[in-house]
Amino acid sequence: QVQLVESGGGLVQPGGSLRLSCAASGSGVGRYAWAWDRQPPGKDRERVGSITPYGGTDYADSVRGRFTISRDNAKNTMYLQMNYLKPEDTAVYYCHIPGIYWGQGVQVTISS
Repeated sequence: QVQLVESGGGLVQPGGSLRLSCAASGSGVGRYAWAWDRQPPGKDRERVGSITPYGGTDYADSVRGRFTISRDNAKNTMYLQMNYLKPEDTAVYYCHIPGIYWGQGVQVTISS
């Protein structure tokens, strides 16, 4: 059984940066695409972006150019580097292996 654990969330001022990590226990996850979703308060969950096993990435229009997804297959870990953060980026961020495994989520709050 694979578990995904997010870390790195917190409170940041607008314009600041955060890096989220998603660490997977278990083996064999390197062959899957991974993704980040987020759920802003009072809104539906939305896709932030994804990364293929070989490092190809795709992003939502709202974060493209500000967020970067990367992964280290040797460490079974995915990252979300978030720069130029805006108040509308406030959400619970979830990592997942689409259709298979989900993390528990981590809170990111952007506020002055």
